[in-house]
Amino acid sequence: MALRDTGTEQLIKDTAKRIFFAEGKLHATTQDIADAAGVNRTLLHYYFRSKDILIQQVFKEAMQGLNARLDTVMESDLPFKKKIENLIDVFLTEAVAFPYQETFLVTEILNDSCRIHDESKPQKIKSFLAQIQTEMDAGHIKPMNPVHFLMNLFSLMVYPLIMAPLFKEMFNFSDSGYTDMINERKKLICEMIFK
Repeated sequence: MALRDTGTEQLIKDTAKRIFFAEGKLHATTQDIADAAGVNRTLLHYYFRSKDILIQQVFKEAMQGLNARLDTVMESDLPFKKKIENLIDVFLTEAVAFPYQETFLVTEILNDSCRIHDESKPQKIKSFLAQIQTEMDAGHIKPMNPVHFLMNLFSLMVYPLIMAPLFKEMFNFSDSGYTDMINERKKLICEMIFK
């Protein structure tokens, strides 16, 4: 049996990620992806059999990467404020490079075609929520349900990304100008959530 060319398989996945996450073309066809990767559609189907299988693989890798980056920050031994600063930096740096990744992930979860179940995730989140509660008890952040704190934090980061096309149009931002604005938010978010 012939060995599969994992380089070509990875090229196809990387191209799909670029099209979905960087360009925002969530409805790209397998032909669009094959053309952008410089391969024929038959070769794409050899590796992935269907667009759904390719999307599931791209979704799985994106979720694993996002979870690994967030886990590294949340599980670090840094002081809480520095941990949150790092979380914001990691999240927004990734988002600037791949502004449509969250839209893709949410869309696929809503389609119920992609799910990743991580048995350790509830315990990791529970531990992080306990750290948030400790910070609230110490008076460093406004008291609230720690889940609201996390939802607020992610809303402050994600909403401007999801709304980027509208905000660019509304405020007449170039792509680079909007990226500068997102980078400014890294500091601004910290100033808004800490006393």
